[in-house]
Amino acid sequence: MQSAPPAVPTVLAAAPLGSQVASTLFASLSRVIRGKPTELRLIIATLLSGGHILVEDVPGVGKTLLAKSLAASIGGTFRRVQGTPDLLPADLTGVAIYRRSTESWHFRPGPLFANVVIVDEINRATPRTQAALLEAMEERQVSVDGTTHPLPDPFFLIATQNPFEHAGTFPLVEGQLDRFSAIFEMGLPDRETERGLLMGDGGAGQLSGLQAVVSPENLARAIQEVRSLHCSEAVANYILDIVTATRHHPEISLGASPRASLGLLAVARGHATTVGQRFVTPDDVKAVAGSVLSHRIILSGGTNVTAARSIMDDVLRSVTVPRG
Repeated sequence: MQSAPPAVPTVLAAAPLGSQVASTLFASLSRVIRGKPTELRLIIATLLSGGHILVEDVPGVGKTLLAKSLAASIGGTFRRVQGTPDLLPADLTGVAIYRRSTESWHFRPGPLFANVVIVDEINRATPRTQAALLEAMEERQVSVDGTTHPLPDPFFLIATQNPFEHAGTFPLVEGQLDRFSAIFEMGLPDRETERGLLMGDGGAGQLSGLQAVVSPENLARAIQEVRSLHCSEAVANYILDIVTATRHHPEISLGASPRASLGLLAVARGHATTVGQRFVTPDDVKAVAGSVLSHRIILSGGTNVTAARSIMDDVLRSVTVPRG
């Protein structure tokens, strides 16, 4: 017997475009990814914030399936890149080719020129190739042979990696991690969900049936709308209290930066949109703070995202949540 689909946030027809887009994407992703409503809201919140996301976990928990499902749900162009040690920067950005017939150079765009780009197993690419993503993720453009080429709008990059396998991998450096708005783990499904997968309820078998439910134009408009979602002074102060706490925690040598504060507010706005709100609440901030800040703080023993998540839980418990 198949389990019922996860509850989809109720959105009225007159709801803002961002909430409509979030609800539609949630329903589409839930057909494939079962039992993970929190993770689905986080990836949609990150998408609507205009940022990029890194999904990390052990093989077999659905990282790539989630990325493919999101790409299939969004209209426009989609490209997938497999991270390998021999992947070159030009394999991502594109190259300039000389045409003898016209005696001129012609730019051939790489796979980064798409609305949704999946970089699978990003930590198998060399640091040089990883660095080629920096400009694309931050400035939404690539520079080849001194010429700048703008990327499509919207541009959303989803990367995956297995953090527990070190042979033949190149861990992302702090500057690269900082380009991701959020990092989260898929985690194992519960027993009921896994039984459903065994019986054909959700999973890879449903992927081919997904249709694009959001156009790139509407997604771009929704992202602009989310950026102006109301944030009260009390919520802004709550964000400042959290990042300040990371700067004074005894186990953190380098706390969250002002860019991390802005990123936290952006994803919190996206989360508020996924639950149909027209303003940001402290609960939105708390829901995404761990995923947005864990990879942006450096512990006394060095960068360790897994340990940082536990410390961020301590930080959130220590900060008073504004009410009323």
